[in-house]
Amino acid sequence: MKRKLMEILACPIDKHHPLDLHVFEEKDEIIEGLIICSQCGRWYPIRDEIPEMLPDELRKESEDLPFLKKWKDKVPQQTVSEGKPFNLK
Repeated sequence: MKRKLMEILACPIDKHHPLDLHVFEEKDEIIEGLIICSQCGRWYPIRDEIPEMLPDELRKESEDLPFLKKWKDKVPQQTVSEGKPFNLK
């Protein structure tokens, strides 16, 4: 994902903009990271350079929780313990 994309992304749930970006791995583009909506507390993974901005009902806990566990040391603590739709609490 290109950093410039953050200028136009909004939360699909509450339409909040701007969103917070946390980069975990980057080369020419962001390979892995996290996008967080500070308004509703939802987080969206960036995997293989693709931001996965899906509504709650289309997300898979079996895919999202392992991602959150993998990067929990780089994710804000509030997202780890209270993030939506899934968290590590």
